[in-house]
Amino acid sequence: MIVVTGATGRTGRMATETLLAKGEKVRAIGRDLNKLAPLVERGAEASVGDVGDAAAMTRAFDGASAVYLVLPEDISQQDLRAHQERVSDSYAAAISNARVRFVVNLSSIGAQHPKNTGPIVGLHNQERKLDRIAGLNVLHLRAAYFMENLFMSIAPLRSTGTLPGGLRADVAIPWIATKDIGRYAATRLAARDFSGSSIQELHGQRDISMREGASIVGGAIGKPNLPYVQVPSAVLGASMVQMGLPTKTAELLVEMWDGANAGLIAPLEARSTKNTTPTTLEAFVAEVFAPAYLAT
Repeated sequence: MIVVTGATGRTGRMATETLLAKGEKVRAIGRDLNKLAPLVERGAEASVGDVGDAAAMTRAFDGASAVYLVLPEDISQQDLRAHQERVSDSYAAAISNARVRFVVNLSSIGAQHPKNTGPIVGLHNQERKLDRIAGLNVLHLRAAYFMENLFMSIAPLRSTGTLPGGLRADVAIPWIATKDIGRYAATRLAARDFSGSSIQELHGQRDISMREGASIVGGAIGKPNLPYVQVPSAVLGASMVQMGLPTKTAELLVEMWDGANAGLIAPLEARSTKNTTPTTLEAFVAEVFAPAYLAT
């Protein structure tokens, strides 16, 4: 039995579907039984529970040969960092109590730093907590910048005619589609071919600057000259609060982008066939982002 947390999320759903296609038994954890129903129809066992409840997670992890851990970035939380720590404490306790031997842990490029990277600090701390569990084989997947982050730009893109963001315009960074993370995680969960504590970065198909990203987006939505605009941190934070994000969450996201611009959220591995994944930004924008943008 392989247990997948965040099974209705982007990477978790793909990991679950991939594992089921391989013939694996999967226990899918989520907050909403209705959202888990499509996975149950494919053969998964549903488990509804609060990931911040160590006793509930211990029961959910019981009998697991491997577990996929996703630390939720719940932006509705008034104190996101406190929520991250509660969940990672719960995960660590449950993994230890259920005597799980293999864990694939979704982390992020930049998680080697204990501060100044916003929500990624929570991933750093989760890595450390798992590393302290005796006898655990844990693979930390440090993934690149999600292509799905573009969805946050739909509203301002429509209102301003620009693609705004906090990152510098001309610095090329690795972008990845979350479906590729889920598929990779499933492969390693099924193989259980890692030991001790290890790290694997996932860089996506290639490095792309925000300016090039804007050009790709613009070409797909009928705005071939779409400009990218780096928004000053103070303005960006205030804008996110006006959009409804809690103040602490907005501050964390600004800290993350400032950290990225300072070079803290950068790969430690050279790009290779091992950390390169197949989905191009052009394909993602054409197949996923553009239809969503044009439908709103």
